[in-house]
Amino acid sequence: MSNFGEYPPNMASQDALIIREQTGPQHAVVPYSGEELSRQQLGPANPYFDPSTRKRKNNVLTGTAEETFVSEHTFRYKHRAVERAGGPDREYQTGAEAKAEAKRIRDGREGKGNATIADGDGAYVGPWARYKRPEFEEVELAEGEEVGSDEEVMYVTDEDEDVIESGTVVSAPKVALERRKEVEALGEESTIFHGTAEFDYQGRSYMHVPLDLDIDLRKEPGSATNYIPKKLIHTWKGHFNDKAVTALRFFPGAGHLLLASGADSTVKIFDVYHQRELLRSYHGHGKAVSDICFNNSGNEFISSGYDRQIKLWDTETGVCKAKFTTGKTPHVIKFNPSYEHSHEFVAGMSDNKIVQWDTRTKEIVQEYDHHLAAINTITFVDEGRRFMTTADDKSLRVWDYSIPVPIKYHASEEQFALTRAAPHPSGKYVAYQSGNNEVQVFSAQDKFRRNSKKLFKGHNSAGSAIDLSVSPDGQFLASGDTAGFLCFWDWKTCKMYHKIQAAQNGSVSCVQWHPQETSRVVAAGQDGVIRYFD
Repeated sequence: MSNFGEYPPNMASQDALIIREQTGPQHAVVPYSGEELSRQQLGPANPYFDPSTRKRKNNVLTGTAEETFVSEHTFRYKHRAVERAGGPDREYQTGAEAKAEAKRIRDGREGKGNATIADGDGAYVGPWARYKRPEFEEVELAEGEEVGSDEEVMYVTDEDEDVIESGTVVSAPKVALERRKEVEALGEESTIFHGTAEFDYQGRSYMHVPLDLDIDLRKEPGSATNYIPKKLIHTWKGHFNDKAVTALRFFPGAGHLLLASGADSTVKIFDVYHQRELLRSYHGHGKAVSDICFNNSGNEFISSGYDRQIKLWDTETGVCKAKFTTGKTPHVIKFNPSYEHSHEFVAGMSDNKIVQWDTRTKEIVQEYDHHLAAINTITFVDEGRRFMTTADDKSLRVWDYSIPVPIKYHASEEQFALTRAAPHPSGKYVAYQSGNNEVQVFSAQDKFRRNSKKLFKGHNSAGSAIDLSVSPDGQFLASGDTAGFLCFWDWKTCKMYHKIQAAQNGSVSCVQWHPQETSRVVAAGQDGVIRYFD
């Protein structure tokens, strides 16, 4: 019978009907025969068909095997992970088998003991219980008798080597002693006065605001109209051993003194008027100084260094009043500008934390630890009631002072790390130096959103922490540059007005507008030279 789908030719038609009636409800007659199913496929061939795919479809008896390449390191890593877990058999253990194995491991340890017994038999040992020693037979050896190769000798004495008697003097390790001497040497603070005279004929020090000038330094900063500087009028050179200047700060309000820190671990203060000489140097850091900050009155300032120390100095006498440390490197420090909390400062650390100290008690008051990377900037807004922080995690967070929970969080996929900040004198905005060669502006009120209409471009700041500074009247924005330029923009139009070649070698990383002068800006960078422009 060639066609399996047909009935035999000798079968009567009535018999076929009888057979159909006796079949079950699921029975169906297949209209295709075996010959038809074994024929070759009809129709045109697929020009994009890869014949090798047919081979890969059933390349092994139980399924498909695919070849892959794994590095030796990855293979060994996975292999050891399985072996640590108990081998391949451990992966297929049932819950009961896993519990039985855990019980076997617990039974191999000594008991935790009774918590009510402090010493002696059955004393509480807690999680420090040792594994049980294998049972062995104790045999006393005669004098001179040798021990077999498979036997163990134990010398029993009445002394306990793990216990140190009370009053015993234990010397510290040699490495610890050397480290202690190094730390003590780093903590020696000193100061040197370099000026012509420490006091004038009336007994006043350099802290006194000069009154014999053409400008009134006691007026409110920002009351005069500012202009863009055009020429270099003075240079402070050779004070930092040809190392980089890390920070510049004018004396609060008057600006008759300039405080500068360098990578040579020193902080120095200069006279901005008269002879423009170096007045005093402050020594005490063991490594480069990362940041400096005056308090509200200017009679004290703090300095932070890569030796993980924060020091509080007296500006006039150079005495180190206090030292603060958490064991981590402080990147940025800021005094609270409000009168109520003027004795407190915050420091952004390398361990992603912001620490708040009280200079009176010398203790930590609060910690803010929501950032995921090292802190870059801290900017106080709203008269010191809030502050904004940025970090290497490419985020911006806003905090209420003394409350360790952020009230605003800003981050996006396109955002780069914000490395430096400069508040606008109006208190409404904060300008941030971005890692993509831009200066971005964020609101310092209400929702703390980014102002997309204010974007300053035209300089190069990628890969470096370049300072920003806004003129006291809020009309211009100044920024350094990795190519050694000093750039100026109009705040309203975001248009770049002018570029000054402020350094021949290296970047310009420190920029500050004078708080009283109309068109004077100080700048410094990697070459260690401080330049004063007008």
